[in-house]
Amino acid sequence: MRSDVVRLFQTLPHPCGYFDGRTAQNLVIDPAAEALDEIYALGLTRGYRRAGGHVYVPHCVGCRACIASRIPVGEFVADRSQKRCARRNADLAIAVTAPGFNDERFALYQRYLASRHAEGGMDGAPAEDFSRFLFTAWSPTRFVEFRHQGRLVAVAVTDICTSGLSAVYTFFDPDEQARSLGTYAILSQIGLARERDLPHLYLGFWIAGHPKMDYKQRFRPLEILDRGRWRRHEHAWGPGDGPDCMRR
Repeated sequence: MRSDVVRLFQTLPHPCGYFDGRTAQNLVIDPAAEALDEIYALGLTRGYRRAGGHVYVPHCVGCRACIASRIPVGEFVADRSQKRCARRNADLAIAVTAPGFNDERFALYQRYLASRHAEGGMDGAPAEDFSRFLFTAWSPTRFVEFRHQGRLVAVAVTDICTSGLSAVYTFFDPDEQARSLGTYAILSQIGLARERDLPHLYLGFWIAGHPKMDYKQRFRPLEILDRGRWRRHEHAWGPGDGPDCMRR
């Protein structure tokens, strides 16, 4: 008989991955919970995120900078820059594939980490970290592959849930900067959500003014989870701005 009670665990304090000198903690749904894939689909609507086999939400003392965000795909309208990005990448072949490790994917992943996260703790990751971080046995994951004349240039790790698509992680060829492949991956995931008649693309956590996390507010309309309610994000915020839930 399935229990309706889901246990949450709180991690020990650890260095924050976004702000130097800060510590972070997460609430993690019991990894041994029954029907974790169903719980995960519901968790997305409550601001949770997946990394490997863990479904978590930040729960940091004195900080609420990480704000869950999503795009209502039926209302999304690309701006001029995004339309140009789509045209630049019209020559790419896109395929939704099963997740898994292979040498081609791992080589691209390593090159991306070496370029974007040099000496940040992720570069030089061993092969087993690729699988442990990006997908797990129960996760509804697909790898959206982007190829130019047969060469793999980007992979968007995407979870396809009943509540929407979740953009888990994207890695791409650092030599293809002009293509803006990160933006194009999101545009493609919006298209995939529409094709599957799913209402939202979950982008994970937005951090106002953060150089690696603020890009999400360029996709409009954007919804953010503010004090337990999803609401429309109407204007650009700087590093010192944001809803009350950013601080305690």
